[in-house]
Amino acid sequence: MVHTSLDVVDEKISAMGKALVDQRELYLGLLYPTEDYKVYGYVTNSKVKFVMVVDSSNIALFDNKIHSMFQKLLVD
Repeated sequence: MVHTSLDVVDEKISAMGKALVDQRELYLGLLYPTEDYKVYGYVTNSKVKFVMVVDSSNIALFDNKIHSMFQKLLVD
């Protein structure tokens, strides 16, 4: 699941092209949903990739909460 999500990250980065260079950070959002899990992605300007796997049956996280989690991770 995570390997597949990394492929999606690469596809999204390629589709963004040079726009990624102009941004300080890039929240990719939901990358790979399954019945039990949801995978979210984030890329920094130095092209460090973060992938978060969330158990969708136990927790109801909204897209903006995931985004803020990634931002807090990078600030701390």
